[in-house]
Amino acid sequence: MKSTQTGDTQTRAVIYCRISQDRTGAGLGVDRQREDCEALAERNGWEVLEVYVDNDVSAYSGKLRKGYRQMLADLDEGKATVVIVWHTDRLHRSPTELEEYINLSERRGIATHTVQAGTIDLATPSGRMTARILGAVARQESEHKGHRVARARQQKAMAGEWAGGIRPFGWGVPTGEVKKRVDRKSGDEVEVPELDMAKAVPEEAEALRHWTDEILAGASVRSLVKWCADKGILTTRGNPITHQDMRDMLIRPRNAGIAVYKGEEVGKGKWAAIVDEAKYRAVVAILKDPARRTTPGATPKWLGSMLYRCGRGDCPHFVYVTQSGGRRFPSYRCQTGHGGGRRAEVVDQYVEDTIVERLSQPDAHDLLEPAPDGVDVGALQVEAEQIRMRLRNLAGRYGAGEMGDMEYGIASDTARGQLEGVTKQLARAATADPLAGLVGAPDVRVAWKALELDRQRAVLRALVEVTLKTPRPGRMPDGGYFDYDAVVFRWLR
Repeated sequence: MKSTQTGDTQTRAVIYCRISQDRTGAGLGVDRQREDCEALAERNGWEVLEVYVDNDVSAYSGKLRKGYRQMLADLDEGKATVVIVWHTDRLHRSPTELEEYINLSERRGIATHTVQAGTIDLATPSGRMTARILGAVARQESEHKGHRVARARQQKAMAGEWAGGIRPFGWGVPTGEVKKRVDRKSGDEVEVPELDMAKAVPEEAEALRHWTDEILAGASVRSLVKWCADKGILTTRGNPITHQDMRDMLIRPRNAGIAVYKGEEVGKGKWAAIVDEAKYRAVVAILKDPARRTTPGATPKWLGSMLYRCGRGDCPHFVYVTQSGGRRFPSYRCQTGHGGGRRAEVVDQYVEDTIVERLSQPDAHDLLEPAPDGVDVGALQVEAEQIRMRLRNLAGRYGAGEMGDMEYGIASDTARGQLEGVTKQLARAATADPLAGLVGAPDVRVAWKALELDRQRAVLRALVEVTLKTPRPGRMPDGGYFDYDAVVFRWLR
């Protein structure tokens, strides 16, 4: 567009368009702004040199607006003397940004024209005051809208409703209906199935229950990740399940039908629990135990690696398996070098045979841990919820200024200590005995062989302490070279 103003002087203008939230991804809101701004430029005979666009970016959020920042840089270089926007709130919702824009306008003689609010003359005190008032009003509107959105989300969480986002593993049965949305990458309109988030997906629910029971019986998160890979089970995004994915899914309150808002439990959700709450609490207690090793290094490949003790003198170390030092076979040794020469497969087979023999005895049922006496799971769950409610009330009073730092700290620490104690009781009541699947089995050896190595190691930890003493040299009385007497068992049950 060429200017029709006096002489050959042209008024150089730029247009800035922004929309905070583009739900469809089609950019229709930005297009409408641009058309109105171009019409204003046409009416005034201004030449539009550039149109800067920030689509689906909020001015209030504080996120980088690339189009806006480029416009400021170009204006500072003298590219134009007029900025056209649909409304002042498209430019700024932050007082800091407004002041920066005012300084630039004064320095470079920039005039701002809006489709909806007319001309904003930032060269005069009254014009700057008007801009600041409009900015303050826009900011208040954003804050009010943010509060409404947050309150709506809180209300949904308190009501136990699904607040949206990525489909959680375990829930989301297709209703048979479809909805339309615009694909952000292709821009094409696609149909996606409607999901009932209150209903469990049977296969995924069964997997969640299996994982929970395995953890309670002594399995590791890593073994469950391998189990998923072997079974071809993926995340709801279609990706392989990682260690972090598995841990996150196991400690998710939704599993037990518990609603959460901003990381805090707010009550029961409007969906059926997949996992019993007592089991869920137990899993959380296990996985969040500070004593639990979360970076265990390489996956153990031998039954007794870092579980058997070194029995040479007063050596305090556990043994591991190595094939270094010219050994022909993998052998147990400790980090000080003790124990070389004891073939790992022979030691493990002997320990396995001994455990299977013990668990096959008629009195093996006496080895099982008795169920905790006097543990009322229901009462513990009620007590835990009461403590959580007390913590929420304390936080509310502290936020309202009704409590000081010290008073709040003491009260909340006390409540958290009580909650930790209740959680441990729940964990104790729900944790399965690693021996439970073996004792009473028709064939203990077959049942043992069916266990993953992690589960076998859990049985070993619970049942017996094995110490590898220094073996005697030469041939043993049975004609072989393995010194069975050098493998010492101390039964823990």
